[in-house]
Amino acid sequence: MLMFETAKTWERIASVRRSWVGVLFGHVIPLLLMTSIAEGYSLAHWGRVQDIGSRLKVFSLKEAVAFEAAQFLLMLMVVFFCAKLIKSMGETFHGRHTFDQTFTALAYGLSPLFILHFLDMIPGLTPWAAWVGGILFSLSILYYGLPCIMQPDPPHAFGLYLTSSLFIVMASGLVRFLTAWYLEGKFEKLNHLFPQG
Repeated sequence: MLMFETAKTWERIASVRRSWVGVLFGHVIPLLLMTSIAEGYSLAHWGRVQDIGSRLKVFSLKEAVAFEAAQFLLMLMVVFFCAKLIKSMGETFHGRHTFDQTFTALAYGLSPLFILHFLDMIPGLTPWAAWVGGILFSLSILYYGLPCIMQPDPPHAFGLYLTSSLFIVMASGLVRFLTAWYLEGKFEKLNHLFPQG
């Protein structure tokens, strides 16, 4: 609903005041699990075209599960890292925000990024398409969400949004870079980390 009724949905989220643990287990983990299962299925059944010789590599079930588990953990790290960073940045803007507020704003704000990760099921589609679409939607949703959830002083709200957006783009972009390059076969030396066969 954040993508269609952004302001009303943020108001409902703000009124509920869930703890970060509730948001993590009730929202973030289920979304990441669903997209990981979908992409893992795609890797094991349809594979990915790798730049090395432009060959199609169909991943074994073990490889797909190991890759998706690593990607899942990396995305969780992005959420926690950025939430902590946004909380710290909020304090430089003379705000006193709780971790619950920053985690809630970030977790729900990144929903489009998580949801558009379903596009990674399409074997021929570049992984950057899902990331670009997801991050643009997420940043537009966070524009309303950060002030609604964190309630910074009005003169500082836009600065908090800009600095938060910059770190979110960098952190999620780094994860996308690493995962996309692995799927394209550019990290051959890492193949021994993921079980074969």
